[in-house]
Parts: sequence; structure tokens; C-alpha cells
Amino acid sequence: MTSLWDWAVGAYGTEGVSETCLTLQDIHEQNVPLLLWAAWGAATGRTPDQETIEAACDTARAWDEAAIAPLRAVRRRLKSPLPDLDDAARETVRTRVKAIELEAERHLLSALESLSPPVFAEPSPPIEGLVAVARQWSRITPRQSLERLAERLPA
Repeated sequence: MTSLWDWAVGAYGTEGVSETCLTLQDIHEQNVPLLLWAAWGAATGRTPDQETIEAACDTARAWDEAAIAPLRAVRRRLKSPLPDLDDAARETVRTRVKAIELEAERHLLSALESLSPPVFAEPSPPIEGLVAVARQWSRITPRQSLERLAERLPA
């Protein structure tokens, strides 16, 4: 069975997925690792109940607030040249921050995988899991962007 991390890395590298994930993150304020967890669950026949989805959202919020969002903000701030900062040094620090941000996301995915129910069904369409998680994460469900993501994810 493919781990969530391996599946997520492969899915994120699929054409159009990263762009759609960034839209969901930046425009719709969704949590990408949480959405990938939901899609992986559907792809592997794991259907979490409402309590598990709530626990997954709590875990994602904790990681996001404590590490991922602050690291992303620093990385993005360092993306463009800044006055009084040597460009090579700035880019070196930005690269290290990016690696730590990715490590934090990997820990989040590991925590989400540990919350996953066992496989007990055939794979299902990812849109069902994506919508269930997005509804719990935010009061607005960006259905069109979720459908676009579901269409791009590997089967």
C-alpha cells in the first residue's frame, strides 16, 4: 500500500495539481495536505467518519498555525530581492526555510495518515472526500476548485 506521503508527492507532481492546490490554499484558504489526505483516502478505500475528519482538521490546524503558515510567510517574504540583503544569502536562507516547511508538511501528512481508518471499501471518487474535508475546514466550500483538483488527481 502506498503511504500518504508517497501518494501526495506523486499527486502533487501531476500536471495541473500543484496549481489547483495553490489556488485552493491561497484563494480559498484550504489546507492542501488535508485535501490530499482526503483524496488519498478515497483512492485507497478509506472513508473517514465525521469524528475522524474533525480530528484531522484539528491536527492540520495545529501544524498550520504552529509551523507551516509561519514558515510559508517567511519563505514568501524571502522570495524577492530585499534592500540590504545579499541575494545569494537570502536565497540560501529561503531554500532552507522551504525545506523545513516541507518537513513540517511531511509530519502533518504522517499524523493524518495515522488517523486514517483501515481500508474497508473499493476506491471512491475523490470529490466526496475533498468536499467533506473542505466543509469541515471552512464555512465556504470551493466546489469548482475541488472538482478541478479531483479531475487532475491520478486515479
